Amino acid sequence: MRLLHILGLASLLWLTGCATTAPTDNAASTTDPTTASHTPLYPSGPLQPITASAASGHTVAGVSAPADLWDRIRRGFSMPDLDTDLVRDREQWYATRPDYMQRMTERSSKYLFHIVEELERRGMPTELALLPYIESAFNPQAVSSAKAAGMWQFMPATGTYFDLKQNAFRDDRRDVLASTRAALDYLQKLYGMFGDWHLALAAYNWGEGSVARAIARNEKQGLGTRYTELTMPAETRMYVPKLQAVKNIVANPDKFSTELPLIENHPYFQSVEITRDMDVTLVASLAGVRIEDFRALNPSLHKPVILAAGMPQILLPWDNAQVFRKNLEAYTEGQYASWTVWTVPNTMSVSTAAQRTGMSENDLRQVNGIPPRMMIKAGSALMVPRAATMRADVPGHLADNGQVSFTPEIVTRRTTVRAGKRDTVASIARRYKVSTADVADWNDVKTSSKFKPGEQVVMYLPVRLAATSLARTSAKQPISRATVRSAKAGAPTRKGGTPSKRKR
Repeated sequence: MRLLHILGLASLLWLTGCATTAPTDNAASTTDPTTASHTPLYPSGPLQPITASAASGHTVAGVSAPADLWDRIRRGFSMPDLDTDLVRDREQWYATRPDYMQRMTERSSKYLFHIVEELERRGMPTELALLPYIESAFNPQAVSSAKAAGMWQFMPATGTYFDLKQNAFRDDRRDVLASTRAALDYLQKLYGMFGDWHLALAAYNWGEGSVARAIARNEKQGLGTRYTELTMPAETRMYVPKLQAVKNIVANPDKFSTELPLIENHPYFQSVEITRDMDVTLVASLAGVRIEDFRALNPSLHKPVILAAGMPQILLPWDNAQVFRKNLEAYTEGQYASWTVWTVPNTMSVSTAAQRTGMSENDLRQVNGIPPRMMIKAGSALMVPRAATMRADVPGHLADNGQVSFTPEIVTRRTTVRAGKRDTVASIARRYKVSTADVADWNDVKTSSKFKPGEQVVMYLPVRLAATSLARTSAKQPISRATVRSAKAGAPTRKGGTPSKRKR
């Protein structure tokens, strides 16, 4: 054994000598600077073998995978810590509400892995994965009093700026993938503007213009411009302390007597391509998931159908994605979608639209979110039943841009006016800005007819117009008390005398 050891050392010395042999005269005499020999220089001289005693004082970076997603998030913390009384106040607030923390963290388990993946891919601090806890408690259906929506709480205009579609069929401010992409784009933009994550977060909450003006004011007064030194609204003042408190609890849950639910360090969902319009109920059935679970992963959907031209991919739980693909290939039981989109040709009442589409008025209102006492404006894109023989899917321009617009319903009252000298059906129609055909129909006369002076003419006028018109007419001609009583007591009707069905 000793002999082998000696032979090994001898071999090592021989190899070392080969590696350090001086260059030949030919090599040394070359004048080409790119091939001229040189002696490498090291801080402590030539490299030497490391002895066992020298190696024992060094540690090797761990390469073990994170135990769970919380561990992975902790490893990516890189924002400077904030240590203020407000942070301790928020720590206490969260720590004394274990049920709230449990609901919030369990809800986040569907989305956190994707967010952490995106943050790491961009080289951003993983503390930002905790921001939806502050914004929405990780509820993608959350809507603020200011109309901010989704787990990242985008305002409509900001969502549009970051290419989040908001139409009659979906709201990408709630979409898991799209809203996360937009939020991280926005946060990166803000960090680029301010060079400080605390100020970037303040701008995310308060607006970059507001933060920039606050900084400018402090600079003008010779004051500091850090987050804690700016004058800002109470909500923004508490914003970063809230995030820091959640970060501290995630970093050391035992310290705060908090139990974080296990979130495995692997994807919760997969993206699945959709090539045809499909009912949500059919997709959920083929995937073997509950409707509420499907909507939790696809919260941007407004309607009972997925329009492939506008939403070509959906999210499904990891294991159910393959189940869906296999079942979809084998599906032969009929059409994929029982709904389509109808573009309203002209402004009409809900009851008229319901008759045109073969739906009940209540169903049409419910599916399309039509409020009471409103008419549907021309060009609106309504979700309506799809004929069994229809094969064409909704085109892309409509699936991406369809909107529903309303105008207040015209409520009329029956009243009577007295005809003046030489008044005709046409002259009275012009005076009260209604059609000649309507005046003729209401009075059972021809459109070319004339009225006798003082004759009572039946009119159905808009409520506000009726009062002003009667007042205007009274200066020109007398109106009987019976006429006024009729105007005040007449039942609400639509144009043409049809009783109104509006709900109060």
